[in-house]
Amino acid sequence: MKKTTGFIFIILILFSFSYSLGQQSTYQFLNLDMSARAASLAGSFVANNDDPDVIFYNPAGLELLDKNPVSFSFVKHLLDINLASLSYSTLINNLGRFGGAIQYINYGTFTQADEFGNKTGEYGAGEFALTLGYANLLDKNFAYGVNVKLIYSKIADRSSSAAAFDVGLHYSIPSNLTDIGFSILNVGTQMSTYYSTKESLPLDIVFGVSKRMEHVPLRISLDFHNLNEQQDSFFQKFNSFSLGAEFYLSKVLDLRFGYNNKMRNDLTIGQSAGLAGFDIGLGVNITNYRFDYGFSSLGMIGAIHRISVSTNL
Repeated sequence: MKKTTGFIFIILILFSFSYSLGQQSTYQFLNLDMSARAASLAGSFVANNDDPDVIFYNPAGLELLDKNPVSFSFVKHLLDINLASLSYSTLINNLGRFGGAIQYINYGTFTQADEFGNKTGEYGAGEFALTLGYANLLDKNFAYGVNVKLIYSKIADRSSSAAAFDVGLHYSIPSNLTDIGFSILNVGTQMSTYYSTKESLPLDIVFGVSKRMEHVPLRISLDFHNLNEQQDSFFQKFNSFSLGAEFYLSKVLDLRFGYNNKMRNDLTIGQSAGLAGFDIGLGVNITNYRFDYGFSSLGMIGAIHRISVSTNL
C-alpha cells in the first residue's frame, strides 16, 4: 500500500506542475494518432489493455499485454505528409514488462527561395521520436507505467532535440469489465533549439474509461484530453473529449466508430463542420495477425487514412 500511495503522490505533483503550463507549440506530431485502431476510436485509448500501441497513450497499459506483441502503422496525412510507427512489448521475468516504440513523420519537400523570391533549391522536413517504456503492478489490478522519450526535429539546415517522459496509471475492474486509465504525456524540455528561443513540448493530461458490455459484443471508451489547458470555467475543461465504440462482429471482424469533440470544434468553418471529428475503422483478424484500417475526417480540409498490422512474436 505504501508503494501505491507514493506513486499516486508523485502523479499528483506532476499534475499540479503540468496544470500551470500554457499552450504548447512544437513537436505536435506527438499528438497524432499513429494506430489505425486507436484513430478509428477517435484516440480513446488511455484505458486500452490489449494493444502494444497503448505505449503512445498510457505506458501503464503495457502491463496488461500478453506475450510479445508488435505493431506497425502507416499514416497517409494531407498533401505529401506521411507518418509511420513501430511498437513492441515484452515481459522480462522478475523485472516487469518493457516496451519500445518509434514514431517518424516526413513533411515532404519544399521549394527554397531567397528574400527576393528567387528559387535556390529544395529542402525537406521531418521529425522522429524514440520511446522506451516500463510497466509493473502497484497492487492487484492496479498498474503503473513510465516512458522515456528522445525527440529530434529537422527543417532544412535547422534542427532541435528534446527529452521527455510519460507517466500513467491503469486500474482494472474485471468483475465489471471496466478499465480506467490516466496519463501525463510529454513532460520534458528541449535540449537544443532551432534558433535561440526555447519552446515547450505538447503536454497532454488524459483521463479515460473503457467498458466492455456484458451481453453485447461492444466496448465503449471515453477519454478526456488536454485537462492541463487553461479554460474560462471548470466544466469547459471537459470539452476536449473523445468517444469510441468497438463492435466485435465475429472472431474475424471488428467495426469501430469514433468522435473527437475538440477536433470538430476546431475544424468548424462558419456554420459547417461536415464530418470533421468523426472516425470509422475496420479490424480483420486472420490467424495470429490483425489488420486495421482507420479513416478520420477533417471536414472540408480532407481526410487521413491509416493502416496497421499487428501480431505476437
